Amino acid sequence: MASRRRHIKVCFLDDEDERWDQVGTRNVSWASTEVVEVPDCELNGLEQIAALVTSVLPSPIGKERLAPVLENEDYIKKLLQLFHTCENLENTEGLHHLHKIIKGMLFFNSLSLFKIIFSDEYIMDVIGCLEYDPALAQPKRHREFLSQTAKFKEIIPITDSELKQKIHQTYRVQYIYDVFVPQPPISADNLSTLKHFIFLNKVEIVSMLQRDRKCLSEVLANLNDKTLDDDKRRELAFFLKEFCAFSKVLEPQKKEELFQMLTQLEILPALKIIMSADDLLIRSAATDIFTYLVEYSSSMIRELVMEEAEKMEDDDLFINVVIKQMICDTDPELGGALHLMGCLRTLLDLNNMLSVSNKVRCDFLSFFYKHCMHNFIAPLLATTSEDKHEGDNILMNSKHTFLVLCAVRFMRRMIGLKDRFYNSYIIKGNLFDPVVNAFLHNGTRYNMLNSAIIEMFEYIRVENIHSLIAHIVEKFYKAFESIEYVQTFKGLKIKYDHQKDKGSQIQNYLHSIPYSKIPHGDAKVSELKEEMYFKEDMGVTVMPSLENNFPDYYDQLTETKRTKENWNKVDLLKRTSSGDLKVFSSPSAGVANGTRSPNSEGEEEDKEEETSPRKRPYLSK
Repeated sequence: MASRRRHIKVCFLDDEDERWDQVGTRNVSWASTEVVEVPDCELNGLEQIAALVTSVLPSPIGKERLAPVLENEDYIKKLLQLFHTCENLENTEGLHHLHKIIKGMLFFNSLSLFKIIFSDEYIMDVIGCLEYDPALAQPKRHREFLSQTAKFKEIIPITDSELKQKIHQTYRVQYIYDVFVPQPPISADNLSTLKHFIFLNKVEIVSMLQRDRKCLSEVLANLNDKTLDDDKRRELAFFLKEFCAFSKVLEPQKKEELFQMLTQLEILPALKIIMSADDLLIRSAATDIFTYLVEYSSSMIRELVMEEAEKMEDDDLFINVVIKQMICDTDPELGGALHLMGCLRTLLDLNNMLSVSNKVRCDFLSFFYKHCMHNFIAPLLATTSEDKHEGDNILMNSKHTFLVLCAVRFMRRMIGLKDRFYNSYIIKGNLFDPVVNAFLHNGTRYNMLNSAIIEMFEYIRVENIHSLIAHIVEKFYKAFESIEYVQTFKGLKIKYDHQKDKGSQIQNYLHSIPYSKIPHGDAKVSELKEEMYFKEDMGVTVMPSLENNFPDYYDQLTETKRTKENWNKVDLLKRTSSGDLKVFSSPSAGVANGTRSPNSEGEEEDKEEETSPRKRPYLSK
């Protein structure tokens, strides 16, 4: 008996030269409007159905047209009934065709089709079809694994049947994606809807659990119970970890609401208990949960740990528990120590505190340095204890080269802030002395320490940090004078000499004019001049600071003087060539008009000179 066929009219809007594989007795052109014959679900039609599904995969239009056909009239149900028939008859060829059909559907990007094949009624049969890969000699037993090995454990009784069904479905679809989809996928576009299906399921699960406050409350209450056995605590920790992982898909506002709820349910005390557990798996889960929470809202974590400091001793503080776990990790290179260190870096990084007030930033840093810093640096002090010598610096005289390099890099970061307070602290504490000693002790060896120190001095030279340049040259230049393989130190000396000469010129210029004639527009300049004259009256010789505003002011006065001389030359040139003065605008013209000249007292013209473009002589025709 001839097989019945389903006739579908397919309309194509673009010109494609691709051809379907032979379906029935003829080829179908993608560039025309044709009637496509789709075989009914029968054993002898599986090969044609598989060929049809495979042929449309390269074309989004083909998949879009074929998907509704497969969704209607129980087509999927009939295909899966054929799967049971083929299994009972041990029809390997038919099972291979069904594998191609079902796997092809995973790339159809049809949400409505996924809702059918991933439903409770069909999903295990779908996984069964995927077991029979023609490339494998023997089928894999995925259904057996999902039904017997990977059993769902209800850590906390879930009364919502919809939630339970959604959890089962999400796990199985994620399993299909991980096992049966090639990694990396041939085309990410072909899997966008499948990934979106998983994403939507996770959002629904988190939303349902968030609404069921009793469930989360019971989980955290059990975790806070110190008498709980390790097996139960491990299962609860895994549940909370998976819940936090699912929560990553939430929108920022929903995440914030979830975090506030977890805070009210005392997640921080629970996290501190499981992070201190003896079981490695429990501690690992606690590290992952802490990482998720810091990603959610580092600012709220800071608030919680500071509030905790008002109630507990330092050793019991959550941050100190984190530091202890980080230090005691038996494999810090591959274990959770790196994750914990990253979390601490996020909490301490000022760039992550831009949205909070300066007071909050200062309060948190003060809290950390007061209550936690001693625990944080304890291993460093213990490691270098044998290097201590009276009057010596621990790090710069340490036999541990990596510690010396870390200290240099720390100082380089501090200099990179270009903060006057830090620079003054460096000079006052003579902090370059151990750096120079380490550099000289390293000798001519070309290593990371040598490069780091030279780069730091080169940065100071390029950025022209006046106070540090003066300090380095005046105190250490003799030690660097013989170094020829880099020009950094000679460059520092040149910068220093230039600034010193410029300062002397400023001083001489200011001494050459009465105090009353010096403009007082810049309050900082006025204060420095008043201080200079006061000290001179007391018999103290004053050298202006290399970091004040005098060089800029001197340049401005010199430029003004030079401009005036140029204008006078223009006036003289016009007088000698024509006998008549035809300059309409010049500095001296202001005197005849009752305006002030550059040499007159007051601030108004100085401000105009700074804000307006430089004036040029305008000659009449």
